[in-house]
Amino acid sequence: MIWDEKGPENTIETLKIALDACRKRQIEHVVIASNTGNTIRKALELGVDKLSVTCVTHHVGFRGPGVDEMSKDERAYLASRGVKVLTTTHVLAGVDRAIRNQYGGIHPPEIIANSLRMLGQGLKVCVEISIMALDAGLVPYGEQVVAVGGSGSGADTAAIIVPEHSNNVFDLRIHEILCKPRTW
Repeated sequence: MIWDEKGPENTIETLKIALDACRKRQIEHVVIASNTGNTIRKALELGVDKLSVTCVTHHVGFRGPGVDEMSKDERAYLASRGVKVLTTTHVLAGVDRAIRNQYGGIHPPEIIANSLRMLGQGLKVCVEISIMALDAGLVPYGEQVVAVGGSGSGADTAAIIVPEHSNNVFDLRIHEILCKPRTW
């Protein structure tokens, strides 16, 4: 499915496609980018029975020093629904971005991120969050996951990925792009 435009107006349909792919292909793990919990709540409303759901957020400080975009109450609610919430440094940014911001230049993780963006910001997010979830031990090694990301807010991209640990990033496999926007 190709959306005409990027953005949150595609969130519900993207989640439906992702969850349907999990069920049809017997994929047990779905990894969803959601900084505030809104996208995860929509997935819960659509029904995630028998699926292992991991929510990956921005790291604390992404929006400003000490700022956590997801409230403690939201984290508690998601945990009560069985959602694993991962808040950690972005695998394709982090320290390398700090060096670029301070001294200039570009570093390998940002080259990877920018290369993935050629296929869309949402696909870059899907790859990144699947690696982060695997590195945190929240999804099993060597198994397909459905990853859901976006080009800003909400979700507009979903892909079936066999993630790889960050130290073996080039062994990651994108098996199928389920949906994405035409433009980003």
